[in-house]
Amino acid sequence: MRLREIEVGCIGGGTGLPSLLGGLKTNPWLQVNAVVTMFDSGGSSGVLRDQLGVLPPGDILKCALALARNEAEARRVLLSRLPTLEHARLAGHTGGNLLLSMMEQHSGDFLAAVDGLRALLGCRGRVWPASVDQSSICAEFSDGSRTTGEVEVDARQREGGSVRRLWLDPPPRLHGQVADAIGRFETAIIGPGSFFTSLMPPLLVGGMAEALRRIDGPIILVANLLTEGRGMNGFTAADEVRWIGEAIGRPVDVVVVNTAPPSEETAARYASEQKHPLPLGDMPASCEVVEGAFWDGPIARHSRRRLSYAIWSVIARRLLDHAA
Repeated sequence: MRLREIEVGCIGGGTGLPSLLGGLKTNPWLQVNAVVTMFDSGGSSGVLRDQLGVLPPGDILKCALALARNEAEARRVLLSRLPTLEHARLAGHTGGNLLLSMMEQHSGDFLAAVDGLRALLGCRGRVWPASVDQSSICAEFSDGSRTTGEVEVDARQREGGSVRRLWLDPPPRLHGQVADAIGRFETAIIGPGSFFTSLMPPLLVGGMAEALRRIDGPIILVANLLTEGRGMNGFTAADEVRWIGEAIGRPVDVVVVNTAPPSEETAARYASEQKHPLPLGDMPASCEVVEGAFWDGPIARHSRRRLSYAIWSVIARRLLDHAA
């Protein structure tokens, strides 16, 4: 085996993608990039989107912080929420969300704002928005009902709505610079993160599927630890693989699946929220399954270290052993 640096693209959002990035950035053989969902309608990001007309900054900010040179200090400062101020519209937002929104308004270019934030934080890796077009998540459920917006889709799932179809409206396009960046990826990693509101939306951006199909290396999915509400009862890792394969028009090559059950107390707490460990399901024969104990503590989050080692083992075997 001959070691060399490998260009990696990580796609998704929410709390799962930053955890993956934070683990991978410590590997000196990986050039890490994040392609982040831009369709957040909740919390501080949603309010800034409505009030200032800017793109929702929250997921981009969290991924940039995960790649920061001094992540702990950057998170302490930029994830702190501002107290009530003279300008009440600014109260309750995180400092980082406001900073990124102000940089976008000043430059008039969201990509330039993200790159400026990356330079300020000394990020080891690049962060790209999946699109710079304003758009919203739309879902149709098994009973024929429809809803629009990340928060609303999540709420319907919790109540028992089973997603039958997902799309973005108005249809956004992949920015040319982002398409060029994806063209340099040797492999793509999707997830972990809320499946229908963090992982699927960036894959539905116009031009994304075509860009991913041009990647020569493997498409790797990090399966979620839990289902998300009554609407995902019976949902499996194999279902995630099928949804993603259909969205991008090429199969998922490898899925990374957790085998470590949470403690009884933790499982009961999540069960009260109608969230249950994600079963493997009937996996397509073409998809390699990599299993391991990734659950880390009382919160449903992958162990950064274990996940990063598992991803590296797949990449090294698929790209370096094969090349040798």
